[in-house]
Amino acid sequence: MSDQMPGPVPGQMPGTPPGAGHGVTGRWMHSFEEDHDDVLVYRPPDHDFPRARGRDGIEFAPDGSFVEWAIGRGDAQEAVPGRWRTADAGGALEVTTERGGAQVLEVLSATPDRLEVRRRAAQ
Repeated sequence: MSDQMPGPVPGQMPGTPPGAGHGVTGRWMHSFEEDHDDVLVYRPPDHDFPRARGRDGIEFAPDGSFVEWAIGRGDAQEAVPGRWRTADAGGALEVTTERGGAQVLEVLSATPDRLEVRRRAAQ
């Protein structure tokens, strides 16, 4: 991962926090029942999910902190801290965690009740 931050997301003023105006900030739970092709679908925690034996998630804070909510012992959620930033002007986000290293989440769609992303390796 480069030490140099990429340019702002379209519509985002230079120097603003990475999440300002991006539409992904907050906590999102994986709605794996809705995944399609190589697209991962996330919903807000208050979404009416079907019953599942654990559900992973992701969380983006406006200050650039990131949490991957992994499924831990007894199906409880386990926080894996990290950081996130814009990866390019096309809406991709680079995330790094203590456990998984760096990866890129290509944001395909972000609405208040649904987030669709495609994961790819960081370059």
